[in-house]
Amino acid sequence: MQSFHVECLQDPTDVDVAAIDRGLHSYNQRAADLAAIRRFACYAKSSEGTLVGGALARWWGTACELQQIWVDEALRRRGIGALLMREVEAIALERGCRLLYLDTFSFQAPEFYYRLGYETACRLDGFPDCGSKFILRKSVIR
Repeated sequence: MQSFHVECLQDPTDVDVAAIDRGLHSYNQRAADLAAIRRFACYAKSSEGTLVGGALARWWGTACELQQIWVDEALRRRGIGALLMREVEAIALERGCRLLYLDTFSFQAPEFYYRLGYETACRLDGFPDCGSKFILRKSVIR
């Protein structure tokens, strides 16, 4: 029987992790149609054309994942984030999605998402400063 050993690196470089990424990607490609995943972005701009916020998402089949959302700190609490979320959700619905999901930390904005109708699917406690990570979901029934 062949023997193995484990080597651990702190702060691995991109080169160090490339083989793991390639191996997992290869397996995933054989297991699921990842080529069907499509990304999209929504941008909020001022009347002068300055970027003040944005959202990145992707959909796959009937599920849409919000990957990132950002609003300029000076312009928060003015409805820009909600506007971006409504646009992401509208695009997801146009694509036939019935599940919208995202993850967020307790120091980010879980309350923001709750106000938009998202529910906690999973909560992971134990992060620094008593933080938690939430996986949130919103089901859409047509």
